Amino acid sequence: MATNFYFQNGDTSGTTSEQRLVESLVIESLKIYGHDVFYLPRTLVNRDTIFDEDALSKFTQSYPLEMYMENVQGFEGDGDIFSKFGIEIRDSATFVLAKKRWEDLVDTSGGTFQLDARPAEGDLLYFAKTGSLFEIKFVEFQNPFYQLGKIYVFRLQCELFQYSSEVLDTGNAGVDAIEDGNSLDSFLFQLKTEAGDLLLSETSDSIIKEEFATTKTNANTDNDDFLNFTDIVDFTEVNPFGEVG
Repeated sequence: MATNFYFQNGDTSGTTSEQRLVESLVIESLKIYGHDVFYLPRTLVNRDTIFDEDALSKFTQSYPLEMYMENVQGFEGDGDIFSKFGIEIRDSATFVLAKKRWEDLVDTSGGTFQLDARPAEGDLLYFAKTGSLFEIKFVEFQNPFYQLGKIYVFRLQCELFQYSSEVLDTGNAGVDAIEDGNSLDSFLFQLKTEAGDLLLSETSDSIIKEEFATTKTNANTDNDDFLNFTDIVDFTEVNPFGEVG
């Protein structure tokens, strides 16, 4: 071989112990300087093979892992911006996860994952310190590039998750509270029997309880002000420029 047998890159049996040493040091460093982050695998319910998406996907698992946030000064991204739709929060973050800890999770948790070899794009991370959900957009697994001939970490490039009434039944109180306080899914208010069976109408539709209402989830919204506003300028086709004089 062209490379030195005594200082090779882990392709033979000479550096197995060195690889394990580096791996242990990486895990120990993440446990010291990292954060407690909960990994939420996405469960596909009805996958669209054309658009490769699942609008009905849900999250029913939660696993604690230590991860290091690469930017110690805070979240990255565009931050808080004012758009034509109002204030948008576009935070992003890069989390570093030990590859060995991921493999242990897959082997011992008994859970269902989209990918066993690495975290999957589309899965969620719950950052308990801020109560935020982040969606994994890309997984970088070759940086650093094969030190001593092995990969030790995954870099998870994430963006703040835009919640849209997905099912969150993970058993984690912090995660499940996001669904309880923000979900607009009327099926959560379906009328059921004592046995848990759905009560259907004559047209086989679900019966929704009377207490269901799409209340505002943000105290700063002004929906009620617009509904009760009476001094409205007429911009109809007959008077396109409004009332004059």
